[in-house]
Amino acid sequence: MDTQKRNAEKNKERGDERLTESGIPVKPVYRPRDLSERGFDYERRLGDPGEFPYTRGVYGTMYRGRPWTMRQYAGFGTAKETNARFKYLTDAGQTGLSTAFDLPTQMGRDSDHPLAVGEVGKVGVAIDSLLDMRDLFDGIPLAEVSTSMTINATASTLLLLYSLVAEEQGARPEEITGTTQNDILKEYLARGTYIYPPAPSMRLTTDMFAYCARELPRWNTISISGYHIREAGSTAVQELAFTLSNAIAYVEAAVEAGLEVDEFAPRLSFFFNAHNDLFQEVAKYRAARRMWAKIMKDRFGATSEKSLKLRFHTQTAGSSLTAQQAENNIVRTTVQALSAVLGGTQSLHTNAFDEALALPTERSARIALRTQQILASEGGVTDTADPLAGSYYVESLTEEVEEAAWEYIRRIDDLGGSVAAIEDRYMQGEIEEAAYRYQREVESGERVIVGVNRHESEGDPEMELHSVDESIQEKQTERLREVRESRDSAAVERNLAALKGAAENGDNLLYPMKEALAELATLGEVSDTLRSVFGEYRP
Repeated sequence: MDTQKRNAEKNKERGDERLTESGIPVKPVYRPRDLSERGFDYERRLGDPGEFPYTRGVYGTMYRGRPWTMRQYAGFGTAKETNARFKYLTDAGQTGLSTAFDLPTQMGRDSDHPLAVGEVGKVGVAIDSLLDMRDLFDGIPLAEVSTSMTINATASTLLLLYSLVAEEQGARPEEITGTTQNDILKEYLARGTYIYPPAPSMRLTTDMFAYCARELPRWNTISISGYHIREAGSTAVQELAFTLSNAIAYVEAAVEAGLEVDEFAPRLSFFFNAHNDLFQEVAKYRAARRMWAKIMKDRFGATSEKSLKLRFHTQTAGSSLTAQQAENNIVRTTVQALSAVLGGTQSLHTNAFDEALALPTERSARIALRTQQILASEGGVTDTADPLAGSYYVESLTEEVEEAAWEYIRRIDDLGGSVAAIEDRYMQGEIEEAAYRYQREVESGERVIVGVNRHESEGDPEMELHSVDESIQEKQTERLREVRESRDSAAVERNLAALKGAAENGDNLLYPMKEALAELATLGEVSDTLRSVFGEYRP
C-alpha cells in the first residue's frame, strides 16, 4: 500500500475522511501519480483552449478578448417596472439582459385568470400580450442587446412576442440574439412549471429548433438547464449527468423530426448552477465540455465544430442563500462566481444577498453586479484561459466527476432515455435522496452553514427589502380588458383556429402562433388553444 493510501486509511480511521458534496473522496494531497495511474494524456484529455475536446474552454483566448457576459436576472411587477430595472442595470454596466417571468406567464395563464390570483408580478414580470412585451423593451434596442428569457412551457410564445417587438424596432432577423430556456424536461424532473404532456411539449421544442434555424439564425433555441436540478437538491454529478441526458433526448427528438444535427446543434446552450464547493464546480464545467463534445461527435455524428462546443450560462446558487446573516451571502456568491469563471462560463448571473428574503433591491442588485465586475477587472482571472489546468487535484477531480456522470447516463440510457427515466421517477428519486442527505447533514452539524448551524448571532440587522405592488393584478386585468375591446376579434379567432389546426395536423406551430400574437391574441388564449388539443400533464 503506497503512502497516500495509507494516509487515506488513517484519515478514515480517525474520522478525517473528506468527501465532495457528490461523495467523491478527497485526498490530503495530490501528486503526479494520481494522473499517471489513470493513463492521463494531456493532448487526448485536455488539448488547448478552443480545441477538441474543449476541456480547457470553447475559445482559444477565453476572457483575454472580452470577459464573460454579465447578465443579471431581473423581472417583477409590470413590464414598465421591469423595463426601469433593466435600464438601471445596463447603466450600471450590465452587458446582457436576463428576464424573469411571473408564474401565470410561465404556466400559460393570463393575469385575469382565477388561478393567477396572488401570483401576478410576484416572482417575475407579467406578460399577457404584445403590448406588455413592447413596454418591457421600450427604449432598449433589440438589434444591439442579447436577451435571455427564463421561460419553458410558453417559451415559443415569449420568443415570438420578443421577435415581433424587435421587428417593430426595425431589427433584422440575423440581428436578434439571445436565449430562451425552453427546457421542458427539467420542469417534469425538478421544477414543475409544465403545461402539456411530454410528447407535445417536446414537439414545441423541436418546432422552435426548426423555426429559428430558418427565421432567427442567431437565437439560442434552448438553454438545457442543470440549474434547477441542482436547486431541487441534486449533487453536482447528478446535475451534470441529468442535464446531458436531457440534452441527448432533445437532440434525438430533433433528429427524429427530420432536422440535421449540424443545422440546429450550434444554437444549443446550457445553464448550470454554481455552488459552494469551488473545485468540484470547476471540475464539473470542464467535464461537461469534454462529455458534450464526445456525445455530439460519437453519438450523433456531428461534424461542425460549433455543434461540439458546449456553451453555458451560470447562475450562483439560490438554494445556498440564507435568511440568517444575509450579508454572508455576498461572500458565498463571490466564491460561486469565481468557480464559474475559473470553469470557463460564457455568461454569469450573481444572486443578490437579500434574495432569501425578497426580490432584490436596487442596492443589492448593484452589489451583485459589482461582484462580477471586481472579478473581471481586479482579480486577474481574465488573463489566461483555464488557469487551474494541470492541477493534480483539479484534473483528478475532473476525471472523477466525469466517470460518475457517465455511470448515471448509462443507467438512464438503459431505462430508455430521459423521458422514460422521468416517467419512471428515477431521476426524481435520486434528487430527493440527495436533498434529504444534504439536509440531514446540515441539521446534524456535519455540514457547516455559517450563521445557520455555526457562528450564529442573536438577531440580524434591519434591512430594506423590495416589495411588489399588490395592485398589479388589477392593472393587468384592466389592460387585458382594453386589449380585448380594441383588437380585431375576428382576426384573433381566425388565427387561433389556424393554430389549432396546425396542432392537430402536425404542422410547425410557431408560424400560426406568431400571426395570432401579432393580432393581439393573449398568451393565455394561445396556451388554451394548445390545451384543447394536447391536454394538460397530470403526474
